[in-house]
Amino acid sequence: MPADLLIRGGTVIDGTGKAPLSADVAIKDGRIAHVGPRWPGTADRVLEAAGLWVAPGFIDIHSHSDFTLLADPRAMSSIAQGVTLEVVGNCGHGCAPLTDLATARMNVYGYAADYPIDWRSVGQYLERLQERQPAVNVLTLVPNGRLRLAVAGLVDRPSTPDELRRMKDLLQASLEEGAFGFSTGLEYGPERACSEEEIAELCGVVAECGGLYATHTRNRAGEDQESIAEAIRTAQTAGVALQISHISVVARLAADGVRAVDGALEQVDRARRDGLDVDFDMHTRLFGTTNLSAALPPEVLEGDQAAVAARLRDPEVRRRVGAYRSIVAGLAQGDWQRILLSQYGSRPELAGQSLADIGRDMGLEPVDLICELLLAAQDRIPEPMILAFCYREDEARRVFAHPRCMVGSDATALCPDGPLQGAVFHGAYTWAGWFFRHFVRDTGLLSPEAAVHRLTGLPAGRLGLEDRGTIRPGTWADLAVFDGQIFRERGTIAAPNLTAEGMVHVLVNGVPTLEDGAWTGARGGQVLRRGG
Repeated sequence: MPADLLIRGGTVIDGTGKAPLSADVAIKDGRIAHVGPRWPGTADRVLEAAGLWVAPGFIDIHSHSDFTLLADPRAMSSIAQGVTLEVVGNCGHGCAPLTDLATARMNVYGYAADYPIDWRSVGQYLERLQERQPAVNVLTLVPNGRLRLAVAGLVDRPSTPDELRRMKDLLQASLEEGAFGFSTGLEYGPERACSEEEIAELCGVVAECGGLYATHTRNRAGEDQESIAEAIRTAQTAGVALQISHISVVARLAADGVRAVDGALEQVDRARRDGLDVDFDMHTRLFGTTNLSAALPPEVLEGDQAAVAARLRDPEVRRRVGAYRSIVAGLAQGDWQRILLSQYGSRPELAGQSLADIGRDMGLEPVDLICELLLAAQDRIPEPMILAFCYREDEARRVFAHPRCMVGSDATALCPDGPLQGAVFHGAYTWAGWFFRHFVRDTGLLSPEAAVHRLTGLPAGRLGLEDRGTIRPGTWADLAVFDGQIFRERGTIAAPNLTAEGMVHVLVNGVPTLEDGAWTGARGGQVLRRGG
């Protein structure tokens, strides 16, 4: 019986970390049917791969594409980098579950206010996503921020016993509807007051289902080691598998960033030696990015536009904003020159300027400036984004040198045209290309097979996906075929929305989405459900 498609004459890097080999890869019914020196049969179609590397499709272990894949399912920024699977629902952010539509657009990166929301549960959200036929495979975690908003609303206190019970019920239902685990964003307004005890109770629900707990840790200045220790204690208490998100953020919590990173990695290694199932990931930027509105206490955003605007003008509220230990203040560390406004539709000319410079020109102190900027954008408060230059390459290098470090975009999938044209999320177009160029070709820190393993087999194993992440007979044909001497990012801080180069063919479940460097228009992604 002929193969549906044959990738002929490439160098296969199979995702396990083993040395590359010259081989043909035959595909039948969306799965790999043969990997070997020469396919003995015929094929309906042939893609030539001489001089190219054939790898499993890359897995974005830490994506924020929850909404953008609904808005435009082509995911061109991802496909151009060989990405075939994205894990959404990270950092306590996501699209479901929902109860109050007034807070629906909060805790969702990239959300457009005019997009209709006709789902409530995680199961309904996954159905809507599948109806959109995404170009990439997608799976989700249950965001704790969404649980808090659904049950307690915009509060800055620990959950009550009754609220916690309802959150656990909602988490259980979401896991039964197909979510792979649970995430927290303990540095963000809706979750910063959550107690360690309540997170451990929620993680107990996840542990019973065999799911994964991914955490954006609490991250308070001067508490770099405690932020990791709390995550490990929580996982130990609940008996749950732990994924520490973008671990090197601890560097911005201490005067000595290298020492903070080394201490975090030592804690992970010690926990693993003690038998705890703990891993971690890191994004590829030397800066952080988030919503400007994350500077506000959650209750400031409660109610309609008029109510929010009245609070933003209130001097007493502004005093509370100034005293609030937000992620934005934590990123600034008192130096507002390091915080750049990266996306601001109300006055696009301000994008790329620091809050210190904008404040000086407008005669405003940082807190007053933030409130005024959000007042001007009050009909789309989640839209303004910031960049925070707070990391160094030597800190990141130590993390990526660790054999358990996975790689994530910490960004949203975007497209250069269509409904997402003009949308910006730094890292979206660059993360995998930068990782491969920098650590394989430029610095030699990783061999090609080690780098591919970090992007494929390692995260697939973490997610329990036995039929993805490696190239062998029987696995789904998620494949990235690229020129290993060329593959790189083109986007920059000033011009972030440039697609990567060097990717030649990309197949998702055997469907060619990129062929000879050109878009085919086909979308073969699946929405994956735990246990499905």
